[in-house]
Amino acid sequence: MNDLSILTLGMILLTASLVAMISRRLQLPYSVGLVAAGVALGFMPGVAELPLSRDLIFTVFLPPLIFQAALAIEWRYFRVNLPVTILLTFPGVAIAAAVVAAGMHLLLGWTWIGAGLFGVLIAATDPVSVIAAFKEMKVQPRLALLVESESLLNDGAAAVGFGILATIAAGAEATSLSIAGSLLWTVAGGIASGAAVAAVLLVIAGRTEDHLVEITLTTIAAYGSFLLAEDLGMSGVLATLTAGLIVGNVGWKGAISANARSHVLAFWEYAAFLANSIVFILIGGHEAHQPFGIFAGTSAVAVMLVLVGRTLAIYPFCALLAATPLKVDASYQHILVWGGLRGALALALALALPENIAERSQIIVVAFAVVAFSIFVQGLTMPWLIRRMGLTAESAGSARRDRSSR
Repeated sequence: MNDLSILTLGMILLTASLVAMISRRLQLPYSVGLVAAGVALGFMPGVAELPLSRDLIFTVFLPPLIFQAALAIEWRYFRVNLPVTILLTFPGVAIAAAVVAAGMHLLLGWTWIGAGLFGVLIAATDPVSVIAAFKEMKVQPRLALLVESESLLNDGAAAVGFGILATIAAGAEATSLSIAGSLLWTVAGGIASGAAVAAVLLVIAGRTEDHLVEITLTTIAAYGSFLLAEDLGMSGVLATLTAGLIVGNVGWKGAISANARSHVLAFWEYAAFLANSIVFILIGGHEAHQPFGIFAGTSAVAVMLVLVGRTLAIYPFCALLAATPLKVDASYQHILVWGGLRGALALALALALPENIAERSQIIVVAFAVVAFSIFVQGLTMPWLIRRMGLTAESAGSARRDRSSR
């Protein structure tokens, strides 16, 4: 965060605090308010351009957001729904990316490599946006688990596809064997590195009852697992997700002292709030300076293709599970489609595009347009849609009480 001055950071945090207070009073999604505030800051005279880069998003903001979300996931429920998550993550992302890539090539004449890179980077739902949205809405537990775990896992699939296409764009050849090897290295390697880092740090944490030391060790687990995996070409998201799952499901059973648990959870809740606040304001600041008017038609086509791709990635695969114990309710499927928000992850990959991609400047602007649609249109309508379908945790509790009283 060395591009952020102390004054700018203070202004962002003050803005985030005011937005949080106003959003909760008006019952609006916090992330929408933050992006709107960032847009306003971007247009204010005398305010320096807010920094936003792939490295800033990946190395500073993603680890705490993913780790904090993983801490709250119970392994037994995650494991039961893992087949659904994997089905939606890997084949689902591939289909969504293919739909977007084919559409951008055939409808707009983009090169296959540019269209493919855009399709991959925009296909994965963003853990930052999804976790922020669902944390506020208190939806039914299984729905929250499916949406959040899918957004956390599908980064691995998108990263592999993006890496392969970026390699091809640089002039290298990709064979089926190299693609399979890259997938295995990214996914299995990310999981293994996250497990290894978490295991070592839990062993150390088991030798102390000082909550400050234990918080420090979990911080090392979150950032260390992510940075180690990324440095080795693995999925940092999967590594930190694994580390968070281990700390949240194994660490509480003895490695982390009972006295420290509340301190650890409070620290990570604040860290996630801080990361969310800054990243969404930075996104808004950059949305303010994008030439959307020049690429309005292209952006509209991209938004349509992204929604079609998401639809084809959810409904057909959920239909395969209709006759199994893992059946996904139709109302859940609608939320999975409309709740597939895009955000910082897509922008980080867009900003990391190779310079030799012909459509690079268009891809960056269109990615910002899709993210803006995702946050302002989908984000604003998600609470209404969830309440309309009776998918809040309170609705489920009321339904159970009604059945028991009969």
